[in-house]
Formats: sequence, C-alpha cells, structure tokens
Amino acid sequence: MRFALLALLGLAACSTASDTAAVPDVALPAMPMDLMKEATRTLSSDEFEGRAPGTPGEEKTLAYLVEQFQKAGLQPGNEGSWFQDVPLVAITAQNVSPLTFTGGTQAMSLKYGPEMVVGTYRVTPKIAVKDSPVVFVGYGINAPEKGWNDYAGVDVKGKTVVILVNDPDWETAGLQGEFNGQAMTYYGRWTYKYEEAARQGAAAAIIVHDTQPAAYGWNVVESSWTGEQQVADAANGHMDQTAANGWIQLDKAKALFASAGQDFDKLAAAAKVKGFKAVPLGDVKASVSFDNVIRKHASKNVIGILPGAKRPDEVVLYTAHWDHLGRCQAASDGDNICNGAVDNATGTAALIAIAKANKDAGAPDRSLVFLAVTAEESGLLGSKYYGDNPVYPLAKTVGGVNIDAMNLTPPARNVVVVGMGKSELDSYLKAALAKQNRMANAEPTPEKGFYYRSDHFMLAKHGVPMLYFDAGDDLVEGGRDAGRAAAADYEKNKYHGPKDEFDPSWNWAGAEKDLQVYYAVGRMLAMTTAWPNWVEGDEFRAARDKSRAGAK
Repeated sequence: MRFALLALLGLAACSTASDTAAVPDVALPAMPMDLMKEATRTLSSDEFEGRAPGTPGEEKTLAYLVEQFQKAGLQPGNEGSWFQDVPLVAITAQNVSPLTFTGGTQAMSLKYGPEMVVGTYRVTPKIAVKDSPVVFVGYGINAPEKGWNDYAGVDVKGKTVVILVNDPDWETAGLQGEFNGQAMTYYGRWTYKYEEAARQGAAAAIIVHDTQPAAYGWNVVESSWTGEQQVADAANGHMDQTAANGWIQLDKAKALFASAGQDFDKLAAAAKVKGFKAVPLGDVKASVSFDNVIRKHASKNVIGILPGAKRPDEVVLYTAHWDHLGRCQAASDGDNICNGAVDNATGTAALIAIAKANKDAGAPDRSLVFLAVTAEESGLLGSKYYGDNPVYPLAKTVGGVNIDAMNLTPPARNVVVVGMGKSELDSYLKAALAKQNRMANAEPTPEKGFYYRSDHFMLAKHGVPMLYFDAGDDLVEGGRDAGRAAAADYEKNKYHGPKDEFDPSWNWAGAEKDLQVYYAVGRMLAMTTAWPNWVEGDEFRAARDKSRAGAK
C-alpha cells in the first residue's frame, strides 16, 4: 500500500546514471487517452466492487484485462496463458475482542477499529493471546551488519512486543546516519518489524502508529487492516509467525506506558541511540482473541507480451497492480466500496494504453512484457510471487517501469523519482523528460519509505533495475503550493477510502505527459543493447551482478 501523491517541497536533483551513451532516441507519440480514461472508469466502477483478490471483482477485472490486452495487440505472456496463478489465503478476523492490558496502574481495553487493529498471518481458525508480558523493543530492528540489535539481552518468546514505526534516524536532516538518515530502509517498514518479531519468538507484535513516520493517518490503518486480509499460501500455514500483528493509536501507547510507570517520549528518544536495551513494562500483560474465516484461493497475475523483433528473449517489464481493497470501512454516506480509481485503476489502465501505443509503433528490438499483479495492497504478494517464480528469466530481464497511481493533476514541470540515483535507469528517464522540457526531482520525503511500498521492490530484490516515479509536484499553474494542496486533499479524503472514485471532471493533461514518459523509457530499454545496472554500492547491485554473470 502507498500514498499515491508524494509529500512535496523537494529539491531538484539531476540524474547521475552513467549509461547515457546507450540511450536511443525515441519519439513521444500521441497516447490513446480515450482508452486510458475508459479503462480507468471501468476498473474503478462499483460493478468491480473494489477489485479485491478472490472475489467476483477479481473475475471481472481479469476478464476485462485479457479483453483489453488482446485489443491492444498483445499475446498471452505465460506459455499460451494470460495468467500466472498466485496461491493466496484470505483471512477475515471476526469476533475480535478488545486488546486489553492489565497489571498496570490502570487497566486498558482498546476497541477494534478506532483504537487498535489486529490480525494474523497464521492460517488457523482461532487466535488467542492471553496474559502475554509486554516488552518495548524500540524500533524492533536486528541489523548485525550495523551492530544494532533492539532484541539484545531480552527473551521475548511468548511475549507481546511494542514497536516504533520507521527507522531510528528518520528525523535526521540529510541522508547520513545509521539507517541512511532521513531515507527509510527496509528495517523501517512494518512488514520487516513483524517478520523480526516472529524470528524472535514473540506471541504478538504491536506497532505504535504515528502519522508522520508512518506516512499515513489512522484512517488508512483502519481501512487497510479491517476486513478480509490476504497472505501467501504456505505449507506450514505461517505457524512460525506471531499469533497476532497489529497497530495501536499513539495516545493509547502513551497511556499504556504511563500505566506501567514509564515515560513513552523518553523511551522513544532512547530507542534512537545504538545500544538501546529493550524495556519490559513491569507487570503489564496483553490479551486479545479473534476467530478467523479462512478461504484458500488462487489469485492471478495477468501477463501480456509484445514480442521483440530482434532479441525476443530479452524482456523489458511494465508493472502495475490491478487489485484494491474491495469492500471496506464505510464512509459517512454509507459507501463501503473502496474503488481504487487513482490507486491503481489508473496504473492498470496505463498498461493497456502503453501496450496499444507500442503495438501501433511496431515491435521493438526486445520484448515488452506487461505484468498486472495481484495483492499489492496485501503486502506486494503478486509481485513477490513473480519475482520468486519468474515467467521470464530475471537474468534476461533488462529492467522495467512500475506504475502505481497516476496523479490527475494539471501538467507539472517535473516528475518525482522514488529512489533517484540508485540505478542507470535514471539516464533513460532524463532523456525522455528532456523531450518535454521537464526535469526529474528526487523524492523530498525519503523517510516515508515509498521505495519499499510498491511492486518494483520485489523485482529489485532479485537484481532487476526498476524505475518508479510519481507525477510532478511543481505544477505549471500554481507551482508547489497547488501541488501540495492536491496531495493533501487526496491523502486526507480519498487514499484507501471509498472516495477514491472516478471523476469525469478530472484534468488528464498531466497524466498524458507522464504516460508518454512511461512509454518512452520502456521503449528506449527495448531498443538499446545495453544492460543497465544499479550504481556501485547500491543494495541491489550484487544480485544483478550475480544474475548477469550467470547469463553470460
């Protein structure tokens, strides 16, 4: 899950990629915007019920994508099939008890939804955590390569750990620090924190929600964590994971610590310093229980290909996630369908439009693969499955572009690049933008960890260079003030809620320019003989070097 419009006020940054000599010249065609608009409208209509995996909404989405990929001129991309099965388990928590804390100076009982959310990865009909001792483990990080271990000297087996969101140095100005300073690392993501708590043997892992380091408000947590949740199917039913994972509101965490005779703010500050020792909260014990409705099913990634004319075994990827939240927490007017128009009907529609434009331009030298993945909103499950089980060898995958939510704002002077400077793909983006007299800016809020929150990450982990950018924040009309206002409106009123709906009055001029850039970058990669890489020292460089060495 992610906030589609990045926070603003970043400084301009120039591409530093070294592969500029290999960038071919590609014309920017007129994009099929009527097709783009109609696909977005259809995919985000109430008829598709929010496109949740494993629902009738998925069936309608898959049928529509196959129809549109065929019309755009693509061929089935998986040995004659349009689909790659992704084994999932849908788990719906029911009869959720309050999350209670006893043993302190004041007993606490937190309500499911407005005060806490809880769920499980375990595929089991009943979860019960009873009288589990509570331990504050700071940021919940165990990073041997950094000499950092928040679990050092404490046994949390069978206990409930309370964890801070993000990295210890997320408030640092600049990118220097134990955890890349302001820029979030994977250690800051909630997914990592639950994974590490499980490795430590904890019974439950509870993250303290704080809007700024989390990068979204409680409304997003509540809408995303209540209702049916998807996990990857596993032979062990994920019984090696914590019994319960959840979040609590910041004010409730402060009250909990006070009840245990501790000062939350002081402990949170102490947790930012290397050598922090976990703090048991005295006699405080946590309890929570709920039933699970379990449904196993095979969701699907949709794969289409435009075969290359000269080197068809070398592929360039376009990725976007087709799924959204389905039926969710109702708005005040009773609307309970999270339509996901911007996030990510627009990105999925972009795959169709870019495929059509490439077909009209003629087959490029390399093959173009259009991959619409499932279950992004559940933790990047579809892209993870593809990365672990690639249809096309990753060593022969040149690179790719991920499209996660196109912003329906007027034209901007720039685009905002998530992970700028990480790979040689920056030079392809710079060349495409130059044709529009636009520029690339680095993301201004790297502490929010957007790089780890969309599908490109699951391919980058395997070494495939992936480019990920959002629409610009410096609008031609209104500048950054106008961009800031649009971002704030979307985050507050629409993101991961029922009001992310198609609007006939949207201004598509900015999206059209961005669509041309997506087209051009992929087309350039498909017309060059180069094999772009991550820059020296990047976290994904070793995987790419190993992969390409094997290919050669």
